[in-house]
Amino acid sequence: MVLLGIAVFASGCIGGGGAKIVWASTQLNPPEERAFVLNELIPPFKEETGIDVEFVPLSYADLSTRLEAEMSSGEVTLDVVADLHGGLDYFNSKGWLTDLSGKIKELQGRTFIESYLQYATDQNGKVFYVPWMSATYVMVVNKEAFKYLPEGLTQEDVMKGTEKWTYDALLEWLENIYKQTGKKAFGLPAGPKGLLHRFIHGYLYPSFTGYETKKFDSPEALEMWDYFKDLWEYTNPASTTWDAMADPLLQGDVLIAWDHTARIKNAITTKPDQFVVVPVPRGPKGRGFIVVLAGLAIPKNAPHQEEAWKLIEYLTRPETQVKVMEKVGFFPTVKEASNAVPEGPLKILVNGVTAQSSTSDALIVMIPNLGEKGGEFSAIYRDAFTRIVLNGEDPESVLKELGPKLHKLFEEVGVPEP
Repeated sequence: MVLLGIAVFASGCIGGGGAKIVWASTQLNPPEERAFVLNELIPPFKEETGIDVEFVPLSYADLSTRLEAEMSSGEVTLDVVADLHGGLDYFNSKGWLTDLSGKIKELQGRTFIESYLQYATDQNGKVFYVPWMSATYVMVVNKEAFKYLPEGLTQEDVMKGTEKWTYDALLEWLENIYKQTGKKAFGLPAGPKGLLHRFIHGYLYPSFTGYETKKFDSPEALEMWDYFKDLWEYTNPASTTWDAMADPLLQGDVLIAWDHTARIKNAITTKPDQFVVVPVPRGPKGRGFIVVLAGLAIPKNAPHQEEAWKLIEYLTRPETQVKVMEKVGFFPTVKEASNAVPEGPLKILVNGVTAQSSTSDALIVMIPNLGEKGGEFSAIYRDAFTRIVLNGEDPESVLKELGPKLHKLFEEVGVPEP
């Protein structure tokens, strides 16, 4: 899943004289999420301010191309840009974003999570975006699976993410389920639009090698791929057709699954008594996991900066952020909103995410900032998976071939490898 928003304030009067802004986004683009934006998120803002908003979903590549063209021509039409941290960091490195250091101090009634605000501040002290939404990827467990826990691993270990909750323990657990039920109980979103590549580079790689890319073809990486092949033996083969794991969980096709919080939310809200959200396992180097952070920025020379700021102020209100979480499963970036999440299914999500982020061996990573080459980055990991796990090619040969291509991407963009 990707996060992005842009607002364009076109000149002209709407109704009583309000501006019209176009909000383009790499996030909230799937049909259900887009409907929420159009029908529930934007209307209260328009009613309050008189400002109309046209929501324009874009891919990251399209946004980057458009923003670069507008900066080059000097004819800026985009007023608010919302994207993932990596994209916004790239735009800021190009000098395309306004300094919001002064404006963010004006925001009342909200305390941004410190680490998020640190990410939004560059080395010169410039706040180049306002933290907007956060997300991560977690594991969901059908409570039925706890009947088959391996010796030495308890439900509490899994729920709290203790040092006993390891990838080896996961494999033993899945093997137990298979031996006793004949079911390949693990599920991954390995379909064409699934986020399997995030599992590989943001979870397995840091957990086994300590890095996302630096040790792509290291001996530790070879051990990881051998592990992944073993894990796949107990993974439902239909995983290669699944783009999201909520439905396979609800249908009982799998008992344990990994996916983005927004893509498993429906399983939790539909059957809150059946599922729990738990931290991911740990590997030899720690418990690697991705934090996804999306922000709202204003391009330099945006034509309607005052109206743009009003939209940002609205989208970061605690009550707005709770509404976003309730409807689409993205987590708040302000503490007041986190504290306001009501009891019920969403608390299951919050508890699991909080447990994961609170583990003592947490190894937090972010999606690398590669600009328009992000697609090539993801494709390399998916290619490695297809060739090594599905087709049975020699891991060492595959990694030696793909490694230089991966490292070259970072050289071309000029950013350090994570």
